Amino acid sequence: QVQLVESGGGLVQPGGSLRLSCAASGPIFSISSMGWYRQAPAKERELVASITKDGTTNYADSVKGRCTISRDSAKNTVYLQMNSLKPEDTGVYYCNAEIYAPRVGLHDYWGQGTQVTVSS
Repeated sequence: QVQLVESGGGLVQPGGSLRLSCAASGPIFSISSMGWYRQAPAKERELVASITKDGTTNYADSVKGRCTISRDSAKNTVYLQMNSLKPEDTGVYYCNAEIYAPRVGLHDYWGQGTQVTVSS
């Protein structure tokens, strides 16, 4: 069974940095796009950043210049480097991946989420 496991969340002061990681495991033929979403309290889940198989990236306007998404295809892992963090970056961060798996075909998978709290 395909799983996405996130790590790297935590409590950080404003202006600090965090690096999130998300590793996909299980029977995988290939991974198309990968991305990070976040959900703040009482708000809808929103895209933070995404990266295609060929490395094309897309960022939410609110994080442009502060966050960098990257992936290691050999490890089926996606990273999100977040710098100059602000209190409004607080939320649960979810990893997402479009994965082509045996018997399932192309399917959207989500991680369990990792909490990021930016506070002094």
